[in-house]
Amino acid sequence: MELKTNAALIIIDQQKGILQPRLGRRNNLQAEERILDLLAYWRRTGRPVIHVQHLSRSPDSVFWPEQSGVEFQERFTPQSGEQLIQKQVPDAFSATGLAASLREAGIDQLVIVGVATNNSVESTARAAGNLGFDAWVAEDACFTFDKADYFGQLRSAEDVHAMSLGNLHGEYATVVSSTQILMAG
Repeated sequence: MELKTNAALIIIDQQKGILQPRLGRRNNLQAEERILDLLAYWRRTGRPVIHVQHLSRSPDSVFWPEQSGVEFQERFTPQSGEQLIQKQVPDAFSATGLAASLREAGIDQLVIVGVATNNSVESTARAAGNLGFDAWVAEDACFTFDKADYFGQLRSAEDVHAMSLGNLHGEYATVVSSTQILMAG
C-alpha cells in the first residue's frame, strides 16, 4: 500500500449543518479529528486537497444554501490553493467537473473522508471506482447516523457505517484507517 505524492484528499460535506442535532445519533465521534490529522499531513506534504460542499435543492435540508448550515465548519475552511467542488447530489463527481480536473492534474489516487458514510462518501467512492480511480476510504474519518432500513427496522449508525464500508471495500475502493494512510505516505 503506497500513497502517491499527488494523491488527492477529498473532504466531503464538512459543513455546519452536519452538526445539527435533528440529524440524530451518529457514530465515530473522533471522525473530525482523524480528518484534521489527514488534512494537516496533506498540507504539510503539499498534496492536493479538495473540499466538497453540498448545496441542497431541498429547503428543509441542513445544507440549504440560504442558511448558515451550508457554510464550512471553521476548522475545515478551504485554504488558498485548495480546490472547492460544489455539488447538488451525493456523488461529488456528478455534474461537477471533478473527474476532468483530477485527470487534467494527473491524479489517479484519491483518499475520501467526510459525511455521511452511507450517502455522499459511499456515492462518491462508488463513482471514483467506476471511473477508474484508485479510491481509498478512511473508515475512521467518516461517520453517519442511525437510519431505518427499507423494512422500517432502525439500524444503528455503527451498523449503517459498517455496511456501507462493506459495500465499498474491494469492489469500488480500499477501506483503510487514517493511521494506515499516514504510514503509507
